[in-house]
Amino acid sequence: MRHKNYHTRLVDQTLRARLASAGAVLLRGAKGCGKTFTAQQLSASELFVDTDTRAQSLIDVDPALLLRGDTPRLLDEWQIYPDLWNYVRREIDNRQMKGQFILTGSANPVTDAKIHSGVGRFAVLKMQTMSRAELGQSNAQVPLEELLNPHGEIRFADMDERSYPIDEVVRQIVFGGFPALLGATLNDALRFAQDYVALTAEADISRADGVKRDPAKVLRLIRSYARNIATQAAVTAIAKDVRGDDASFTETTAFSYIDALEKLMFIDNLSAWNTHLRSSVALRTTPKRHFCDPSLAIGALKLSVDDLLRDMEFTGFLFESSVIRDLRVYADAFGAEVSFYRDAKEREVDAIVRKNDGSWAGFEIKLGNSRIDEGAKSLLALHSVLDYERIKKPSSLNVITASGFAYRRPDGVNVIPISVLGAV
Repeated sequence: MRHKNYHTRLVDQTLRARLASAGAVLLRGAKGCGKTFTAQQLSASELFVDTDTRAQSLIDVDPALLLRGDTPRLLDEWQIYPDLWNYVRREIDNRQMKGQFILTGSANPVTDAKIHSGVGRFAVLKMQTMSRAELGQSNAQVPLEELLNPHGEIRFADMDERSYPIDEVVRQIVFGGFPALLGATLNDALRFAQDYVALTAEADISRADGVKRDPAKVLRLIRSYARNIATQAAVTAIAKDVRGDDASFTETTAFSYIDALEKLMFIDNLSAWNTHLRSSVALRTTPKRHFCDPSLAIGALKLSVDDLLRDMEFTGFLFESSVIRDLRVYADAFGAEVSFYRDAKEREVDAIVRKNDGSWAGFEIKLGNSRIDEGAKSLLALHSVLDYERIKKPSSLNVITASGFAYRRPDGVNVIPISVLGAV
């Protein structure tokens, strides 16, 4: 079901590889990230569960009929009828063939659905919004995978300067990575993010677990999340922010709201890296607060480019979140994971990218070039407390900036503009 105007994604190759190794692939991601369009590039037949009236009539009579069709067969928004999972699992067992189904959805099925394990039959693939490399905002001269290669050599001297004025950097964050905004205007992008947030608060959140919630409180919680983007804000603080004079909005209530937004993949928190230290320093493991795309924080707070240019500290957090989004996209392309590091002595590194073989690289993210030294200091401080008898030494330590030259400092720390970073 190929489309001529499809914009190539890094996940395309990963999806193709997963179909070759599993009976079905569950492609997960936030609403609007492009799951269906991407799945259609490889599917040979398709069923739109949310709109196909035939599906609604057959689901109680003979759901197996919905699985008939050329393969791979796309089952879009399958979670509306969670029992489809079990029928797909059984059909895979019967056929004993790879690449039979692609299941896409923007929400997890409700927790009481009687879904049996898909181990050995399903591969799970999470999809992000589009990265700068996919949007043409990075030339991808510096592959993230190479930065995790202990023997990698990147020739920074051969690279040209890649500079964007600060207002263009801000515009890129405002536009975000939703495919629907390719070719759109700035006003389109601002309105899209505001509408996305409003619809999530008003309607979509009830899809997560079937619980009706007060849209005004959902919106206040999303705005609190936006104000605390890329920080380890405690749920107690977020609940207090939402509560105001309403004593009934407790920390427990806040957790339930956050859980529902996570099921929708509207928010996408970053986990802490648990590693081995030479000392008994405690790690801080509260996740960092992120959305599926940082543009939603701007929509939640109804900010403009001018507003962001007047508050560069907050814009710095948005830039960090946008880089985390890019790192996740690039890391997914070769099976790595992204986390962050922070300990009780306030040593912090914005991102740790780690492969399954234990290779890893550290990243500090700085909007302004005047803070490169600060970023390098944080990376070297982490380097000094790790136990290298128990984990591998870092393949590289890196400061990611908004623009400028890519180069290696005398202390061994790389400085890399986000506009030259890519995947593989």
